[in-house]
Amino acid sequence: MNRKERISEGYLYETHLHTSEGSACARSTGAEMARAYFEAGYTGIIVTNHFYYGNTAVDRQLPWEQWVEGYCLGYEQAKKEGDRLGLQVFFGWEAGYGGPEFLIYGPDKEWLLAHPEIKDATVEEQYRLVHETGGIVIQAHPYREASYIREIKLYPGLVDGVEGYNASHSSLALAARHPEFNDRALAYAREHALPLTAGSDQHNVGMLWGGMEFPKKLKDIQDFGRAVLAGEAIRFWDGTKEYFR
Repeated sequence: MNRKERISEGYLYETHLHTSEGSACARSTGAEMARAYFEAGYTGIIVTNHFYYGNTAVDRQLPWEQWVEGYCLGYEQAKKEGDRLGLQVFFGWEAGYGGPEFLIYGPDKEWLLAHPEIKDATVEEQYRLVHETGGIVIQAHPYREASYIREIKLYPGLVDGVEGYNASHSSLALAARHPEFNDRALAYAREHALPLTAGSDQHNVGMLWGGMEFPKKLKDIQDFGRAVLAGEAIRFWDGTKEYFR
């Protein structure tokens, strides 16, 4: 297995990706994603499948406990493969509200099992519940225009940051690009002094080259949240270049 070598000395993390076990729109399994990112030279990934009212691949008719088990399978398979290879794999999710979407970092599977109320939480309740765990809420691609987004809604007082760089908008690997979506997100974050994140919104193993580079290896998902709030990223990747040999 050939692993790419970093040109820079930082540690690169993918913060936004989907697996076929958890997201109906994804085309690659958790294990396949982990292998692809390891070979691409990433230090770690955060699996953020579409949550209960998003484009989930798991039957909502299942009891909550069974739904959570099925939902977490993509992460667990990625984690198993990542542990084998030496790739860090963290857990998160992407909550959908009929257009606006939020990346949740911090709570784990055990927390989900104990808090079924999160699936029906309002944006305000979501922010409170996630904060009670020490987690963070990031609004994903706030200015994306798409058929499934009925209208753009912004929540500067109910998020901890903004996904300013989404590689699916600007990656040179894609024919259709909308870098203006990222430009608007960056301006919005500056206006409200909100921390930034960067990710690919990856749905298959074709690299889009998005993510966040940190000066040191992260300990866990809580350390990621702390680093985001502290502004410790040394580089935000938007898919317009590759920093590997």
